[in-house]
Amino acid sequence: SALFRRISTVALPRVHGFSSQAIANIAWAYAKQNHSSPDLFDKILIATHSRLHEFKSQEIANTVWAFAVLNFSSPNLSQL
Repeated sequence: SALFRRISTVALPRVHGFSSQAIANIAWAYAKQNHSSPDLFDKILIATHSRLHEFKSQEIANTVWAFAVLNFSSPNLSQL
């Protein structure tokens, strides 16, 4: 949808500044709507991996669930 495309455009340069909860919530929302955004999910993966110690278990679960629902694939995904 146009809304999710716009969110991606705005979020892409800012993902690294988002809280762990915000990252998990964005990933969850995209998966819930079955809306794929590979560029955004690449950034989410990088941000999650570099700040994994900040994530609560539910945030990790929601983020990984979103990757699975959207069939997002990356060699770095196994490091979560």
